[in-house]
Parts: sequence; structure tokens; C-alpha cells
Amino acid sequence: MTIQTAIIGLGIMGRRMLEHMVLHADYNVVAVWDPDAASCELARELAPDARIGSSAEDAMAGADLVYLACPPEPRKAYALKAAAAGTALFLEKPLGVDVEESRALVDAVAASGVPAAVNFTQAAGPALAEVTAAAQSGNMGDLAGADIILSYAHWPREWQKTADWLRFSAEGGMTREVISHFIFFSERLLGPLNLVWAQTDYPAQDNLCETHVAARLISASGKPVSIMGSVGGAQPDRQELTIKGSKESRRVTEFYKNAASDGGEFTQLHEDYADPRALSLKAQLDDLSLMMAGKTHRLATLEEALRVQVLVEAILANGTPR
Repeated sequence: MTIQTAIIGLGIMGRRMLEHMVLHADYNVVAVWDPDAASCELARELAPDARIGSSAEDAMAGADLVYLACPPEPRKAYALKAAAAGTALFLEKPLGVDVEESRALVDAVAASGVPAAVNFTQAAGPALAEVTAAAQSGNMGDLAGADIILSYAHWPREWQKTADWLRFSAEGGMTREVISHFIFFSERLLGPLNLVWAQTDYPAQDNLCETHVAARLISASGKPVSIMGSVGGAQPDRQELTIKGSKESRRVTEFYKNAASDGGEFTQLHEDYADPRALSLKAQLDDLSLMMAGKTHRLATLEEALRVQVLVEAILANGTPR
């Protein structure tokens, strides 16, 4: 039996997931919804057989699984309604922007007993699997920490501009959207992290998101994670995570390119994938299917996503923990 799925939110991520769910044998997208009619029409082109709901609640009714790709603000209410109806959840990240509301959401979903996961896209992808295997085998030696570096000419990036909320501090910004992925990756390798300090800069227009961020996190065993992010200047986008080991370090760029160094230049360990985004989404959907079947999976739990959110929001508040 295919997983009867509803998608709420048909922006960039919602349509991207819809496109790949249509291609996946385990899923049948039965209904979709977005408050924007143009987004609904774009979704109809991808999945002509999916019903466009009259509301989010209408689209979710009767589904086995709801994928919530809407912005963080309305996500909690939809998630609670789905969980109360016994519907499994796949939530886009970040889990939320208000930490206490997210804690309440995690508790409510746990109490409901429904399967639930958060879409940190590297969770089931090859880069995390390869680096984890290298660390566990001892090939990397003793892990020494991690560096996270992001640099963008503009934020949002060109392909994100239709999601206008990404440029505002209320819900958007590179720390929530990108740095969070690499914090999640780092925690999978190094264990839970705590914030030591953070410095985050914002533009003069006080409702816009951050332009520069620097932070230091540390694991329970004392392994540091350094973060540097910036926006501005004529340059190509740069987004990379380096997991450092005493024998070998691994650098993941563009979310999927895995390179190794034993002290010399980093050398990429595989050819470029023809469509890395498709590979990542296929892996996520494969593991989501495992979750729906009650089997072991690699997707991010709500508890993991909450830990990342706590760190992210404290960084954005210039080091004030919540």
C-alpha cells in the first residue's frame, strides 16, 4: 500500500518534495494546499491527480502522512491538528522560532504517539553516512571538532527570493536555513552541543535577518565547533562543514561533496553527482518510508531538531540561551 500523503505549503521546498514524491513508488500525494493560488497551480502541473484542498485542514483530512513545508509560524498549529487526528508528520526545518512553543509541540507529538521526523536533508544522505562510517572505523583518528563556514553574496539567494519571509528576522535568515543543517550534522558526529558565545550582526532596518554571525559551540567531551557566516560582496556562494580528526579530516561542501585530507589538500572522494538534490531527497523519502513502517530510520527526530533550534535561536540572540 502506498503512503497517502498531503503537502501543506507549496513554495520552493513543498513543490520540490512533491516532484520527488510523485516519482517515488511508496507515496501517493492525494492532496495539497497553499494560501497562494499561483503556487497551487504550479503544484497542479507537477501532480495533476492531487486534489487542491480548500484549506490546510481539508487537505490533511484522511491522509496517512502530512508534510508541512509552510513557514515556521503556522507550522505548529497544523502539526498539532494532524497529530491529534493520528496522522504521521514530516516537518520542514526549522522546527520553529519560539523555543517554548517548540518544546510544547515536541511534547504533544510524543504524547500522540504518531511517527514524526524533521527534514534535515543530510540525515539520510551519503555525506553523513560516509563521514560517520569513517569516524566509527577509526580512520579519522580522534575527532577534534568542527568548523562551519558560510559566505553568500546575497541573502536570500536568487533561487529563494520567491520565499520573501526568508529575508526577515522573524522567521528567516541563513542561521536558521543553512547553519542549522551543519549543526545537526555536527551533533550526529560529536554529540549534543552547548553554546559558549555568539556575535550576530543585523542591518539598520531592524526587521531584516542577520548579515554576519560568529559562534563557538562545544560538545560534552570538549570538542569545539566554530561557526562563521557572512552576507555581502561579489563572490560565489560558500557553504562547508569540516569535521576534524587526528588522522584524517572530512570536508562537506554544498551539502553533499565529501573530501578528505590527511594534512595535505582536501581531495574529493567521489565524482559529482548528476543531480545531488534528487539523490538527497530520494534518500530522505526512502527513510521516511521506513519510519512509516515502524522501522529504524536515519531521519532527524523532533528532539534533535529542538536541540538545534535552541542553539540557533541563542546564536541569533547574541548568545543569550533560552
